Amino acid sequence: MALKAIIHKAALNVSDLDNNLYGDHTLTVARHPSETEERMMVRLLAFALNAPPDNDQGTLEFGKDMWEPDEPALCQRDLTGLTVHEIELGQPEEKRLVRACGRSRRVTVFTYGSTAEAWWASVAEKLSRVRNLRVWMLPPAQVAELGPLADKSMDLQVTVQDGAWFVGQGGKTVEINPVPLFGA
Repeated sequence: MALKAIIHKAALNVSDLDNNLYGDHTLTVARHPSETEERMMVRLLAFALNAPPDNDQGTLEFGKDMWEPDEPALCQRDLTGLTVHEIELGQPEEKRLVRACGRSRRVTVFTYGSTAEAWWASVAEKLSRVRNLRVWMLPPAQVAELGPLADKSMDLQVTVQDGAWFVGQGGKTVEINPVPLFGA
């Protein structure tokens, strides 16, 4: 018998003080049985940081990347169905990113984990000509602190201030200091 996805409910309150953007989002997240809590929290953080301020350019939606290998983690399509923004997590293959950059106006990668620097060193030169790609590295120790915030029902506050990202729930706040690797 196959394991089923674990359903999480998240209320996100986003305050991006650096860009003067604010929003509230109510989300239902299906966590694949093989997905860690840390990865799910990075997905939620990626959503919070990239959700458009209105639906004029389409909505940002969670992809089926854990079920379908060619799907991004998050995707925003405009009202005509064209891809505006693809968001990848982890350490995607160079060919996958080149294809994504060809079909989307913008592609963002949030890489994390102990091998993130080695992954970037192996693909950086191959991706140097791509102009619509942004790559952020999230420090592994800080990502590990996100895991304990995961719960079946979450009320998360995400604040962006002076280049740092703060994720809080229930009196606990995790500071993420992202490192821009490319295009930022």
